[in-house]
Amino acid sequence: MTIDEIMRLAPVIPVLVLDDDVDPVALAEALVAGGLPVIEVTLRTPNALPAMRAMSRVKGAIIGAGTVLDETMFKLATDAGAQFIVSPGLTDPLARAATASAIPFLPGVATASDIMRGIDHGLDRFKFFPAEAIGGLAALKSLSGPFADARFCPTGGIRADTAAEWLAHPSVLCVGGSWIVAPGATLEDVAARARAAAALKMSPAPTG
Repeated sequence: MTIDEIMRLAPVIPVLVLDDDVDPVALAEALVAGGLPVIEVTLRTPNALPAMRAMSRVKGAIIGAGTVLDETMFKLATDAGAQFIVSPGLTDPLARAATASAIPFLPGVATASDIMRGIDHGLDRFKFFPAEAIGGLAALKSLSGPFADARFCPTGGIRADTAAEWLAHPSVLCVGGSWIVAPGATLEDVAARARAAAALKMSPAPTG
């Protein structure tokens, strides 16, 4: 799958920071059943890579690695079965690694220069991060003007009550959200939040 196809599968990509108290397989099953098959596991905890390996065996789940900062982490993530890679920023070595491996890559951008560097590498799908801290939807609207072909997954500060507003903008294909799996949430909570998130409006796929 391309990164564009992955971004269009569901309006929200749950962004997970997993600890030892969570059963990763049961969590992935709850998210998929709730209508959110695309899942980002951030490489911020020691059990992230083993959790990704386990979650990748869940039917219907598309597991990506987040917080990938360099080529070493890139290789660890792909060796663990990551089906796409997410980075908080965009570096030339990461872009080259993604191009060489052909794995779907969603680099983080915050400025026009970031986007232009991505375009130089043949990229046009980006994580807009940290979305709220760098100006929110108003900032993204300003950037989307000169980069009409770019599409974004805003992440960082997006909430259940603000996601729909972001998704209504035509340059936004999906949003990343940590509220789906909040600390202390039960699997029932997760499934309910996933169902509500899956019902949000998405930008239509191109035709013709």
